[in-house]
Amino acid sequence: MAKLRIFLADDHAVVREGLKRLIDAAPDMEVIGEAADGREAVEKALIAQPDIVVVDVSMPELNGPAVAVQLKRTSPKIAILALTVHEDKSYLRELLEAGASGYVLKRAAADELIHAIRSVAAGGLYVDPHIAAKLVSSFVLPKAKFSSTAELSDRESAVLRLIAQGHSNKEIANQLSVSVKTVETYKARSMEKLGLRSRVDIIRTASERGWLRTE
Repeated sequence: MAKLRIFLADDHAVVREGLKRLIDAAPDMEVIGEAADGREAVEKALIAQPDIVVVDVSMPELNGPAVAVQLKRTSPKIAILALTVHEDKSYLRELLEAGASGYVLKRAAADELIHAIRSVAAGGLYVDPHIAAKLVSSFVLPKAKFSSTAELSDRESAVLRLIAQGHSNKEIANQLSVSVKTVETYKARSMEKLGLRSRVDIIRTASERGWLRTE
């Protein structure tokens, strides 16, 4: 199976080296390039065409959101995962608006970053659980009119909870010992019950129901 091709953009060489060692140690991914500033990141990533660009929010030349906008405009298939120390809601909103698919805090555990990369690679939207609960209410996308009081079955609730936490359909299927198709069925059924339209709506609902709280 081909490995996920990861590009790193961070202005601190020590951080890039640590990330490279961590990612290269994972059996299903590899670092194929890196950059020390935003402009260099855009230029090199457009040539390398990685699957995912892991980008720091605050960088010289171009910041993380600017990098995301330029890359998504030219190469929309490249997924953007922001790695940052910032927990302010404005940064998350700006990155999501720019086209990023994930937002991870630098203080997160090493395996959390690997999980985030896999989730984004699978087409998911990943928000660090430490900040998701307090930030989802400020998402830039328009709020859907949904029924937060609708009753879900245990399996439907479990599927939505895991989706909101950043797990892919395949990971959810493995955890619940069901097929991917069954997961998709539970997801569609629960979204219909609640009147949800997108993954962002799922995260909002999960926040309201307390599914994103950390101990």
